[in-house]
Amino acid sequence: MEERFFHTACGNIHYWVSREAKNTNIQLILLPGLTADHTLFEKQIEYFEGRYPLFVWDAPGHASSWPFNFGFNLMDKAKWLNEILIKEGFDFPVIVGQSMGGYLGQMYEQLFPEKLKGFVSVDSAPLKREYLTGAELWLLKRMEPVYRYYPWKSLVKAGSNGVASSVYGRKMMHNMMMTYDGNKERYAKLAGHGYRILAEAIEANLPYDIICPALLICGEEDHAGSCIRYNKAWHKKSGIPIEWIKGAGHNSNTDEPEIVNRLIEGLIQKVIQSMD
Repeated sequence: MEERFFHTACGNIHYWVSREAKNTNIQLILLPGLTADHTLFEKQIEYFEGRYPLFVWDAPGHASSWPFNFGFNLMDKAKWLNEILIKEGFDFPVIVGQSMGGYLGQMYEQLFPEKLKGFVSVDSAPLKREYLTGAELWLLKRMEPVYRYYPWKSLVKAGSNGVASSVYGRKMMHNMMMTYDGNKERYAKLAGHGYRILAEAIEANLPYDIICPALLICGEEDHAGSCIRYNKAWHKKSGIPIEWIKGAGHNSNTDEPEIVNRLIEGLIQKVIQSMD
């Protein structure tokens, strides 16, 4: 994977691409969740590198994509992603978005429906307004103080153990959180901003319809918010197929990477067939 950067008015976005692949008719776009970075997809990169062109980033404000001004919203992120993909010649993207990355994937589909060829939601949830209560939206916009006043050591422990069930997954999340060790203020602002722009995107009440081949993946032990409830409702109302990962938490791609990789591969094959 080759590291590159993309300049915006708010700061530079660092991302990694791998172009050499056996199959170049689609490109796999890996989007990490809130406060996570590109290493979240380590096992997916190991599996798919050389099979398909790959893209992964440290989202704006995250890890190496810093310093960064937080005067942007989810739509801005989707537009920047599109500009980067155009720059790299990634014309047939299949997005795999974990948690916040899944929300970003839906925004990308909203803005560029003719471009997205496939979508995999990994422990994410729908952007449609109908799925959330008013109280949930109210809370999303007020999360920064919660993170700011939470003791850092307790936050790291809860954050690491709360999103993963495997030793590997918890260690991975711990390492990603330690990027912000000694700067809890930055971590709190990053998390608070992420939840706030998510709430604003939901309140925009756009259609957010997924019209490309899609798959929902959710860990059976995903206790991050109401993710399980959201995914059950999303599957029921949209008809998008869902796969429940036994024993996996919110980062099911780190808890059961082999299973998740096979599911992603299956969706890719459906995308390729739909393009023939």
